Amino acid sequence: MNAFDLAFTPALKLAELIRDRKVSPLELVELYLERISRLNPQLGSYFTVTVEQAIDDAKAKTALLSTNPTELPPFFGVPISIKDLNSVIDVPCTYGTSALLKYIPKYEDSVVTKIRQAGFIILGKTATSELGSFPYTEPISFPPSRNPWNLEYTSGGSSGGAAAAVAAGMCPIAQASDGGGSIRIPVACCGLFGIKPSRGRISPAPAGDRFGGIAINGPIARTVSDAAALLDVMSGNVPGDTYTLPKPESSFLSATQEKPGSLRVAYATDIHGIASSDATQKQAVLQTVQLLQELGHITTQTCPEFRGLVEPFQIIWQAGIAASEVPLETLQPMNRWLISRNITATEYVKAVAKMQIVSRQIASFFNDFDVLLLPVYLHSPIRVGEWAHLSPEDIFQNIIQWIAPCALANATGLPAVALPVGFDAFGLPMSVQFVGKAAAESTLISLAAQLEIAKPWIDKLPDFSNW
Repeated sequence: MNAFDLAFTPALKLAELIRDRKVSPLELVELYLERISRLNPQLGSYFTVTVEQAIDDAKAKTALLSTNPTELPPFFGVPISIKDLNSVIDVPCTYGTSALLKYIPKYEDSVVTKIRQAGFIILGKTATSELGSFPYTEPISFPPSRNPWNLEYTSGGSSGGAAAAVAAGMCPIAQASDGGGSIRIPVACCGLFGIKPSRGRISPAPAGDRFGGIAINGPIARTVSDAAALLDVMSGNVPGDTYTLPKPESSFLSATQEKPGSLRVAYATDIHGIASSDATQKQAVLQTVQLLQELGHITTQTCPEFRGLVEPFQIIWQAGIAASEVPLETLQPMNRWLISRNITATEYVKAVAKMQIVSRQIASFFNDFDVLLLPVYLHSPIRVGEWAHLSPEDIFQNIIQWIAPCALANATGLPAVALPVGFDAFGLPMSVQFVGKAAAESTLISLAAQLEIAKPWIDKLPDFSNW
């Protein structure tokens, strides 16, 4: 296998090649570090590359292989990236703001510890929008994160760096997080698969929750199996977690081998009372509906009413940004504007209560349906810098009008996945998302795996000749 093909080999297959001694952890790390060195200046996918740490870890793991250990963790020696909203001990964590360029955590997020325990080797920290608050990744003091399919366009946000890195073969799999579409938007922009897990599935320890339970860590990958296996690794609770879920009876990876049966799928192309989707996003949904019908699923055009989530979601998000306590003068204009709203404790508590009330109403919708099919966003990805000249108020409204379908899963805590379904007239990936019942990631994973077989996307790669 040549270096290019190896760079785009799924993570589970890389783990198998390592166990079979057909490739070493050091060879893989050197391969991805070379690609990062060559491609990152154009893509802006990584803020920090941990060259020495990654090579040292790879050498140690390669040496361990020579001792013929009887057991290895599932992803032994496989490289991975970590989003720069998550703490890795002794590695800078900027949260996408210049105010924290010199901040080096002396602790590690529990999800990062789990990733290490699974045998992964960390390559570095991927780009995020400032404080994770934009659906595109263009923070001050950092280069913008660009879409590997077309460098003029955004890779999405806030996990834009993670998605671009996987799409461009600068890591085989990535850790990310989603507080308002921040996994689903980038994977939709970059033609990948991602999972926004159920609330309580993955511990945020040791940090507390500033966002009313709307944000959670999750995987980005090129295949459903890779993402499911990483979700297995990341899942689990820590004493003191506000939200918890019991361990599923079987692994999420095993769900990729299970037939989903005939599911009751609701679908919508527009978000009533908020915004309508463009022709491309309608096409993506309707093509998926046709495929679902061919696979034996029962489809109904309907959608729960979730306009009532917009106001409380905004208040909770604004309060969370303010709680970061980053100096006002270092922030981008929209974040400064959000903080200037001065959300009171009373407003925050009322917003959380209202979000819970509306979420219960939405949850009851799933008494009649197994899955809800929606667009990920309502129009195609924007160009890098396209909204930079707008006022904070206009940027905020444009964001709502673009990513409105994503907030439902965050506010309710329901699981969601996004997967590619083709390409638009500009050669950019098209995608849809499925939202499932509470704690029903396995259903979504089984369905996504079925669609992956019916309409494969693994062999589709960006055209690197244009770079």
